[in-house]
Amino acid sequence: MALTKKGEFWYGTTSGDTQAELRSYSIANRHEAVRFAASKCDCGCRTFALQSDEEAGVAIRTCTDCGQEHLMGNSADYMDGAAPETHECVCENEVFELVSGVAVHEGTHKVRWYYIACHCVECNLVGVFADWPCEAPDAAAFLAKV
Repeated sequence: MALTKKGEFWYGTTSGDTQAELRSYSIANRHEAVRFAASKCDCGCRTFALQSDEEAGVAIRTCTDCGQEHLMGNSADYMDGAAPETHECVCENEVFELVSGVAVHEGTHKVRWYYIACHCVECNLVGVFADWPCEAPDAAAFLAKV
């Protein structure tokens, strides 16, 4: 399915749809995401609850199968004083497939902005639910931790 707009929101069914919405959002934000990664738990599950604190630069995903919490990207470096809040879809569902994207400093692999896009497993809404400026030395290593 391609992205479809219903009212003010976008809907899709694949991780490609979610990535397309993330990329569009990042372009509008003037920090275009150029590298992407889908979240997957060690148990193999691809659905999560998401909490974030954009001011602190922290995101935590919790696996819906095994319950394992995972600090995303470099969130472990910023947990002190963070107050992550749970994300909820407009349909009130709290279970998502997650796609992360990063913008990098021109000519480098250094992360400059982090985006987390969600695909609601209940209603198929896709959107960027969290983003913030971020400094990490290597985009590949950063995205390996999402």
